[in-house]
Amino acid sequence: MKTVVLFDIDGTLLLSGGAGRRAMERALSTHFGHSGSPTMRYDGKTDPWIVRESMRHAGFDDAVIEARMPTVIAHYLEQLEHHLGETRALPGIHAVVDAVEAADDLVLGLLTGNVVRGAQLKLGAIGLAFERFVVGAFGSDHEERPALAPIAQARASEHLGYLVPGDRLVIIGDTPADMTCGRGVGARAIGVTTGSYGHDDLRAHDAVATFDDLTDTARVLEVIRGA
Repeated sequence: MKTVVLFDIDGTLLLSGGAGRRAMERALSTHFGHSGSPTMRYDGKTDPWIVRESMRHAGFDDAVIEARMPTVIAHYLEQLEHHLGETRALPGIHAVVDAVEAADDLVLGLLTGNVVRGAQLKLGAIGLAFERFVVGAFGSDHEERPALAPIAQARASEHLGYLVPGDRLVIIGDTPADMTCGRGVGARAIGVTTGSYGHDDLRAHDAVATFDDLTDTARVLEVIRGA
């Protein structure tokens, strides 16, 4: 039975130099006249959740937010295309993605708060083809990150032709939200401290292992297989 490896994107595979935040703030400002709180953290959140929570705090009700959501996300994606020039791959990620993709016992996937098109743009900025990730769950699937794990599980099961047990999902990410989002299905989580959180933060949220970065491909694969 194969293990499905689900990578987060921002802070795990790449850093975009704040591109996502700049694009989102411009979209929010255009369509709501308010760019949201500068202190609100985006990491670990889905794109639609960021829109909703930012505008709730700005005083808009859910009906207004819901009505404007598609337009805001579309504008965000237009802006994002123009702000990815500083995006860089994090250490080791090309090698570890190659290794997972090549392994007969592993399946390469994504679990990210980005909407699908945002994921495509960001991965493309570091030379990773979106199509290589054969299983995925995205912010465009659901606003709440914990809902993404069962979506990924269902898609992995469809791809493989059998029911994938939750403990055959391994989520790799840089935030506590990545570590906890798969609890409901029994997924395991591996943390990497290339984002804003340290080893203790990630271990406190049930990471089975943590890494400074993903440069030690052999060790990362060992933990994936035995995590």
